[in-house]
Amino acid sequence: MPPIKLLDANPHYFEFRGRPTVLVASGEHYGAVLNQDFDLIAYLDTLAACELNLTRTFAGTYRERPGSFSIVGNTLAPRPGRFLSPWARVATRDAEGERFDLTRWDEAYFRRLRHFVTEADRRGVVVELVLFCFLYHDELWGVCPMNAACNVNGVGDFTDRHRAYAADDGPLLEVQRRLVRRLVTELNEFDNVYFEIINEPYSRHDGTAFLEWQRCMIDTIVETEAELPCRHLIARNVHNRTMWVADLHPHVSILNFHYAEPSAAIGTYHLGRPVADDETGFKGQACGPYRTEAWRFMLSGGAVVSHLDYSFTVERPDGTAPIERESPSFGGPEMRRQLGALKRFMDALPLSEMAPHDEVLKRFGSMPPGSAAGHVLASPGRVYAVYLTGGPRVTLSLGIPSGSYRLAWTRPTDGGIVRTATVDHSGGWLRLESPLFADDIALRVDAVPPARRSG
Repeated sequence: MPPIKLLDANPHYFEFRGRPTVLVASGEHYGAVLNQDFDLIAYLDTLAACELNLTRTFAGTYRERPGSFSIVGNTLAPRPGRFLSPWARVATRDAEGERFDLTRWDEAYFRRLRHFVTEADRRGVVVELVLFCFLYHDELWGVCPMNAACNVNGVGDFTDRHRAYAADDGPLLEVQRRLVRRLVTELNEFDNVYFEIINEPYSRHDGTAFLEWQRCMIDTIVETEAELPCRHLIARNVHNRTMWVADLHPHVSILNFHYAEPSAAIGTYHLGRPVADDETGFKGQACGPYRTEAWRFMLSGGAVVSHLDYSFTVERPDGTAPIERESPSFGGPEMRRQLGALKRFMDALPLSEMAPHDEVLKRFGSMPPGSAAGHVLASPGRVYAVYLTGGPRVTLSLGIPSGSYRLAWTRPTDGGIVRTATVDHSGGWLRLESPLFADDIALRVDAVPPARRSG
């Protein structure tokens, strides 16, 4: 099978193993490969059981420390001596006990990476491999293998951590390019992989930070794969929430936003690429806000929801760890069940024909402060998917052609059908009243084909 690619008939979505698809995740905090203590089989089994088909993992060029960002049970912060980097660890007498040789590979790392991708492949899970990460503060730079204090090569000998991602043809850039070539070559045979260049580079200044360096890494991927059998998708992490995208490298196929708003999908729709809500968080300790974010984004034309789920820890790799109050996101079995319902709803749509069409929706009655009237994804004249928030009941009108239509009102919490009906519509605006609901509800409207005449 060729690697996951953009859907030919509608490049806002994906084709994976011959079928149109979206990608939905509720995954661990990115340490599945680099943390040797994490049981990746139990983790992937949990994703597959919930019908989720994406995981995001960091490549081992960056790690965190216990307590970083108030994350409890952070898989991206391995215990001392349990961090697995692509570069070989060498024996030293420094306080951390860990230094790396940037000219030598740790083959145990690459075996674990291949094992992870292979097991994900067997479960139909796509792996977003994040090659690098923004260095948020000096403590994290202080334990980074690319820092001269943490390697035996004298590479990265500067106090300004932002220089780690400078396109200056220095020795660190060549180390990074060599690593990208190895990772791309190592994973070339797999159909369930795509690459993100760097996580949250805009944390310094704005979305234009490190663009030249990112272009260099993208070119390295493209040049490497030109000599290999397969070509993989490349993602760029654009910004938090939303942003107008300019200066887009022609080989970038996926636009990643964190904590994405519907405008991130709508405002970049003209670029003809899948748009991702690539990380969620900071909306409290309940399912509702994250479920609503995911549905609003997907029904605005998004193709990926990657929820950050802190219920996955080394002690609980099956995602059953309690979420501590200080954790900056939410997760657990119920959250994954609800996201599985969104995945099934989207998969049942004719994705090759679907596009945002909020203009066909009018809503009447009260709305909660700050809410939108609703979102519509449609193949006009054939099928309409509508998402509404508020409640307890909504009156709406749809501007759709005349004809007969089947209606199915759906609970976003579990995908259950609340009410069905068939209506005959004479044209103009079709007025509908929803069933009673608590926070949100979805509606699918399908045109009923005219009955064929016999004789």
